Amino acid sequence: MKRTARAFWIGSPGHGEIRDVPLPDPAEDEVLVRSLWSGVSRGTETLVFRGGVPESQHAAMRAPFQDGDFPGPVKYGYLNVGVVEEGPAALLGRTVFCLYPHQTRYVVPASAVTPVPDSVPAGRAVLAGTVETAVNALWDARPLIGDRIAVVGGGMVGCSVAALLARFPGARVQLVDADPTRAKTAEALGVGFALPADALGDCDLVVHASATEQGLARALELLTPEGTVLELSWYGDRKVSLPLGEAFHSRRLVIRSSQVGTVSPNRANRSYADRLALALDLLADPALDALVTGESDFEELPDLLPRLASGEIPALCHRVRYTDMG
Repeated sequence: MKRTARAFWIGSPGHGEIRDVPLPDPAEDEVLVRSLWSGVSRGTETLVFRGGVPESQHAAMRAPFQDGDFPGPVKYGYLNVGVVEEGPAALLGRTVFCLYPHQTRYVVPASAVTPVPDSVPAGRAVLAGTVETAVNALWDARPLIGDRIAVVGGGMVGCSVAALLARFPGARVQLVDADPTRAKTAEALGVGFALPADALGDCDLVVHASATEQGLARALELLTPEGTVLELSWYGDRKVSLPLGEAFHSRRLVIRSSQVGTVSPNRANRSYADRLALALDLLADPALDALVTGESDFEELPDLLPRLASGEIPALCHRVRYTDMG
């Protein structure tokens, strides 16, 4: 009998469904993984769920194991942790991370999974993809000892960046967000917190991750002369206005983009695998549990995504729990 698995698909913008999908037998260089957990990256995945990926970015936004095309039907996601049930002896029985969508079981090349260190709980390892984004951002930004730094936007990516920056010697790090409840998250991560109007200025570096026009404008205001805004936000099909008049040029401010799709040129000697392995090692820090703000069963995904997309459920990373579904 042909094996099947269960997968979450976006049938059309705003509508999700669980589908049975064929499960091939793994080849000699492949693994069969049974999902334990997956994570919903609220910003990107709700953008995809709403059908907000611009046509010009359809190719750039494809996930590694995406099925279908934008705006739908499409199977999308990239934060999966599971256990290898079939495959090479070195991986058999290992807990692994894979950039795979929400699916109960799946078959991928053995090279596509990364073993989770014993020091990292499987449920926390779903954060690896986002921490990897933060690693790449800091490779791009190259913060220095003693820098004055703000992270504007306390979502999943912004909080991951702030968590890593908290480790920099002598750095003044402040998480800036319009939601005062993010103060508790900042405290758990070991960084300061401020509402936008109260944020500390004279920053050498501001990492912007709020995906709002107001947030980017405030990020520029917080810079010291010749300071840099590292832009991590993804705006989809929205146009953004910037205040590039007044003192923008005389203060010689810099806006630089960063995106996880390529390894930072500042680390040209590192591979994608190196970057992901580093992110998993960094997840040994239990403070990062603060980024997991909700949990649901896999079968609840069709009802969950509309609530995440509307903001009814506020979330950083919403974790999806799997039981053995055969």
